[in-house]
Amino acid sequence: MLSYVSASRKLAIGDDVYIGKFCSIQVNGEIGNGCLIANNVGIVGRRDHDMRDVGKLISRAAWVGDTPRLADDPRNSVTIGADVWIGFGAIVLSGITIGRGAIIAAGAVVSEDVPPYAIMSGNPASRIGMRFTPEQVIEHEAAMGAGAA
Repeated sequence: MLSYVSASRKLAIGDDVYIGKFCSIQVNGEIGNGCLIANNVGIVGRRDHDMRDVGKLISRAAWVGDTPRLADDPRNSVTIGADVWIGFGAIVLSGITIGRGAIIAAGAVVSEDVPPYAIMSGNPASRIGMRFTPEQVIEHEAAMGAGAA
C-alpha cells in the first residue's frame, strides 16, 4: 500500500495533499495545497531514458533515469496548482503545468498544459468541460482565499 515519491532536485508538496496508494511520483516540481491524487497515479518523466544508442538494449543505454545534465531542465518538472483532483490511474508526463482547480479523469494521460478549472479526460487528455462557470470561479476563489494558492 505504499506510494513512491522521488525527485532528483526538489519536489515541493503543499499542505493538505492526499496521495493515494500505489502512486509513482518521479519528477521535480510542485504540488499545490489541497490536491487529491487518487490511487495508481503516475507523475513521471518523459526525458529520462536514452533512446538513441544504436546497437544497445534500452536497458543498457548510456543513461536511464535521472541524470545531472537533465535535472534542471524545466521539461523534466511538473507544476500542479492548488485544489487539483487527479483520478485513479491517470498519468501526468513531465514538462507540464496543471492549473489550479483542474480535474483529471481516471485513466487520462496528460501530456500538455491544463488550464485552471478544466476537466480533462482521455489519451491524450483533452478538455471535456469546466469545473465551474466564470462566476463560480470568482466565488470559489474568494471563499478559498490565499490559503489555496
